[in-house]
Amino acid sequence: MFFRTFGWSFAITVAGLIAAGILWGPTGFGVVAILSVLEISLSFDNAVVNASVLKRMSPFWQKIFLTIGVLIAVFGMRLVFPLLVVGLTAHIGPGTVIDLALHSDKTYDGLTYAQHLHDAHPAIAAFGGMFLLMIFLDFIFEEKDYQWLRWIERPLAKIGKLDQLSALVALVVLTLSANFFGNGRAETVLLAGILGLVTYLAVNGLANVFEGTLEDADEDEDAEEGAEAGTDEERAPAVKNANASVAGVVGKAAFFLFLYLEVLDASFSFDGVVGAFAITSDIFQIALGLGIGAMYIRSLTVYLVRKGTLDDYVYLEHGAHYAIGALAIILMVSIKHEIPEIVTGLIGVAFILASLASSVMRNRRLAESEGESAESEAVATKV
Repeated sequence: MFFRTFGWSFAITVAGLIAAGILWGPTGFGVVAILSVLEISLSFDNAVVNASVLKRMSPFWQKIFLTIGVLIAVFGMRLVFPLLVVGLTAHIGPGTVIDLALHSDKTYDGLTYAQHLHDAHPAIAAFGGMFLLMIFLDFIFEEKDYQWLRWIERPLAKIGKLDQLSALVALVVLTLSANFFGNGRAETVLLAGILGLVTYLAVNGLANVFEGTLEDADEDEDAEEGAEAGTDEERAPAVKNANASVAGVVGKAAFFLFLYLEVLDASFSFDGVVGAFAITSDIFQIALGLGIGAMYIRSLTVYLVRKGTLDDYVYLEHGAHYAIGALAIILMVSIKHEIPEIVTGLIGVAFILASLASSVMRNRRLAESEGESAESEAVATKV
């Protein structure tokens, strides 16, 4: 399963590094390799959250995510989207933006493409920060089967019963960020943040609506089959529900979940794209390096789903969402203060490792208690 899942990632890595060596020599080879490692190290939490969504989708849509989704991630989010952002924020025509991107020494209004992209960072950070913050808030305010940091999650789940609390908290954070970190660009920060919030509410809301419609349709079919089954009426719904859970959501619900994953990937990649210009100004090296890393994140996501890792290590999803919450706050702070990517990466890895360790200890405690129960039953049987 491992090589079947990561096979394309390995193949693309080899092909990409060979192409980098041929096109740009040893220096380009090293730059692409560094960018690939950087992308992977910064996106472990992205893979875990992706897996929590992807496991709800059918195998067909999982393949779409791993194929077409990669093309969107590489060429759309890491190559085309930065061009659009620069064009919109700097009011530059498409032809001029492409020319600036292709020729790193050219300038427009005295700024290179990389400098224009850096200048657009407040809008990028506000959009991505709000989208990620909503993911974290919706997770932390909902009631969960398992609680990792109970002293935080238990009271927040209680107050989370208030309608639209996540959106209210996000708007407060956005307002404070625009006021304290706007640095003369408060309007831009507010507009971009609101767009990020609206995007989350629209894509996530539509996915939930269509998924709920599918569940209602399944329940209606279960009722009909139960009525026709006669003596098997108790068995038919159980079989139907089991098949539905294995198949996963399809159709419009899966499509909007797919869009949700793509926007999530974009929110994670924005900061990485901007930070990549500190390593190289060649947009093709950036797209290739970050694209290789994105491929591994997608393969890791599918691997986690197929192995059932999130079910075995129940706190892993918690750690990923806490990492997302931390990244959201870092993005908002980075509107004014520059924060090294290494800090972002280490915080995410720390949450993931801590939640993994907690999951392992929980599994050991359960295994020990089950062993003790089995011994007690054996002794009782002998007596």
